[in-house]
Amino acid sequence: MMRTTVVLEDDVLERLQEESRIREATFRGTLNDVIRDGLAVAQQRRSKSTPFRVKPRSIGLKKGLSYDSISHLLAIGEGESAR
Repeated sequence: MMRTTVVLEDDVLERLQEESRIREATFRGTLNDVIRDGLAVAQQRRSKSTPFRVKPRSIGLKKGLSYDSISHLLAIGEGESAR
């Protein structure tokens, strides 16, 4: 256990004191429980985040070009002197 000083804003203090009365628990116990609950929720939110997904779509290929010769496409795109 570590002892520390925490500065609480008035509205937070009032809510914690009310929660302590409702639970019929000590202020310290209520504060620790509320912090644990908040940390658990934060961890759940992080673990539920959806990964970024790319939705592919066809952009087609211009007339006269083919994927059969990649070196030809590179030569067109980069120029013959790029090799």
